[in-house]
Amino acid sequence: MTANLLDYDLEGLAAFCEGLGEKRFRATQLFRWIHQKGATDFAQMTDLAKSLREKLPASAHIPSLKVVSRHDSADGTIKWLFDVGAGDVIETVFIPESDRGTLCISSQAGCAVGCRFCSTGHQGFSRNLTTAEIIGQLWFAEHFLRLHLSRSDRVVSNVVMMGMGEPLQNYSQLLPALRVMLDDHAYGLSRRRVTVSTSGVVPMMDRLAKDCPVALAVSLHAPEDALRSNLVPLNKKYPIAELLDACGRYQGAAPRDFITFEYCMLDGVNDQAEHAHQLVALMREHAVSGLSCKFNLIPFNPFPASGLKRSGMPQVMVFAKILMDAGMVTTVRKTRGDDIDAACGQLAGDVQDRTGVQQRMATQRQGMLKGIKVVSREVGV
Repeated sequence: MTANLLDYDLEGLAAFCEGLGEKRFRATQLFRWIHQKGATDFAQMTDLAKSLREKLPASAHIPSLKVVSRHDSADGTIKWLFDVGAGDVIETVFIPESDRGTLCISSQAGCAVGCRFCSTGHQGFSRNLTTAEIIGQLWFAEHFLRLHLSRSDRVVSNVVMMGMGEPLQNYSQLLPALRVMLDDHAYGLSRRRVTVSTSGVVPMMDRLAKDCPVALAVSLHAPEDALRSNLVPLNKKYPIAELLDACGRYQGAAPRDFITFEYCMLDGVNDQAEHAHQLVALMREHAVSGLSCKFNLIPFNPFPASGLKRSGMPQVMVFAKILMDAGMVTTVRKTRGDDIDAACGQLAGDVQDRTGVQQRMATQRQGMLKGIKVVSREVGV
């Protein structure tokens, strides 16, 4: 079986070349051809030694992910569905803006965390993606967009690991992919422009801080443990205090001087003024240890199985004002690509649920809906 060269960071590719009896520096040349030029034909790699070019076809390949479909939004957002085999389809989203091009990448086929407001979790979990499948999304998008837009310079300037899956539950495959993204011989992205989003896998946050500290976004979504455990089941294992302690440790290594907290605004669930004031108190408590934060308030993107509703914009702005009046940097995220189901929380793909997540979540959702009604009565809705 031949090696998939998209599976290797530069160090791994150097070891591969040595295994073929070639000098390590040949890996840098090969790396540039693969990632900077998007080449798949070894015969085109003219500055490689002839001996290496002759060995590569029998020992390696550079496969592109198979495109199932492409959807273009009215706002310029593009969503691709890729077939990764065994009945699994993953989704990747490109978001163009005037000053950047952001690619949202998946790390798993499905997701096992099961956040209540995320359609990926409702789809179930199948498997972790390989490094080749993670970096292959960037490889495909970058070179497709260059051709599509008739550009020779870099199109993707920012990468967010916010697609399908929990990246830190696939750490061994994520880490080499991040190193490829950052490598100057590949995509040369800044650590500030590569963001890993996590629902709070505390041990892996600590490992990432040591191995490859990039920007970090933490899915918080609630100011206290009972509510967060209902929305983000992983909170039962790593409660808020433990999570924020890990954020404080991460900040010491992070390329930015703050940690971003994502907060999905759910009508009558976590969007009341009392929740905002609790967040302020929570962050002030942890600011003593040096934690600095930025809040992204995210409009919930409804899907039928959730039983949840999007907070109204007036309520979102009241919530935001409380945070900002307390001196916290706060943004209200603009929804992009929702006409093609490419917005936050909408990526579902098509996975074979081999872990029974959908059935478990259906049972848990009944208890959640009862909890929402109690909250609604308390706030007079």
